[in-house]
Amino acid sequence: MSNLLIKKNSSSSLLILFWLLMLLIAKPSAAQKQTKKDLENKKKQLQNEIEYTNQLLAETKKNKKISLNQLVTLNKKITVREELIYTINSEIKILNKQINQNNETIKGLQNEYVKLKNEYAKMIYYAYKNQDAYSRLMFVFASKDFEQAFMRLKYMQQYNDYRHKQAEIIIKSKRNLDEKVQGLETQKSSQRVLLSSEQAEKSNLNSEKTEKEQVFSKLQVQEGKLKKDLEKKKKDADKLQQAIQRVIQKELEKIQKEAETENKPKPDKLLLTPESQQLSISFANNKNKLPWPVVKGIVSEHFGVHPHPLMPNIDINNNGIDITTSTGSLTRAVFDGDVKAVVNMPGSGKFILIRHGEYLTIYSNLKDVYVKVGDKVKTKDNIGSILFDEDDSKTLLHFEIWKGQVKLDPESWLF
Repeated sequence: MSNLLIKKNSSSSLLILFWLLMLLIAKPSAAQKQTKKDLENKKKQLQNEIEYTNQLLAETKKNKKISLNQLVTLNKKITVREELIYTINSEIKILNKQINQNNETIKGLQNEYVKLKNEYAKMIYYAYKNQDAYSRLMFVFASKDFEQAFMRLKYMQQYNDYRHKQAEIIIKSKRNLDEKVQGLETQKSSQRVLLSSEQAEKSNLNSEKTEKEQVFSKLQVQEGKLKKDLEKKKKDADKLQQAIQRVIQKELEKIQKEAETENKPKPDKLLLTPESQQLSISFANNKNKLPWPVVKGIVSEHFGVHPHPLMPNIDINNNGIDITTSTGSLTRAVFDGDVKAVVNMPGSGKFILIRHGEYLTIYSNLKDVYVKVGDKVKTKDNIGSILFDEDDSKTLLHFEIWKGQVKLDPESWLF
């Protein structure tokens, strides 16, 4: 009897170890699941960006002239493609880790399954040897007293129940093992798809880099023209800044005149009413959450000083960002505010200035304008159509954000 009890305890220990193993390594962690989901979402977003960039490139190529915009859009596409390859590679690494973990899980489950079967075989063998009713009766009647006889009867019942439970656990463990093996095959299939996708993206990247080199070589012949275009762009940017400063100065003079009428000290900066103060706070609280000033587009030139895409020895200073979008696209207000200026800039379209308390947003290179000075606009209201540049085959919005008279990087504000 004591030997049987030892065997039962041994089997119980194996069962505990078996279920612990199942809990610990049967599934990937929640954090790992989340990471994989994030990567899949990122991959989808990047694929959509590439698809949209292809549309923009198709528009650029319509006039069959090589343009700087084509080079800029190709650069953007290559950057996104490289990020996509990196994302796919990260996904492959996570999947490889999961496959390795599942391999270890399956090995552990197989070992436990064998142990459970062996233990069960021993129990069946013992039951077979003691299946005779006479032997069971003798085992009970050989008891020293009634209490021992009762305990032996109870033990025989428990042992029989335990044997049935052990059989159920073996069936469940086999089912779980089969599911794990099937899951592993699914993961390996996903791995093959991802590896194939990675190879295809690398091939696309090589083709795009070759195309970029060809465009780059052809554009170098036009360096003189590009320098003239760059000089014009710089003059247009200077004119825009001067026009914005005039709008701010006009607003300031209006406030100063009102202060003089009321015999108050003249302010040296734009004052905020309680309403505009609240609007200013609300705008600031929406950093990284503002909608784009176009429904769809790519940032073709970033904020601040950076090298020219064709002439690296020449630096460009952008006071905002340039967003390339589709032909016929509209621009929209990124936040509630008051239209303070609608200005026609000869040779470079029109621009709109909207005030949001202490903050200003500027939308320039517009063809038509749908608002006038004094209008109140809401977030995502369409305020104008964007000019199409036939020479460069591009539709480009120039967008700026100011706080008072300090220029801010719009990309850090947009969602």
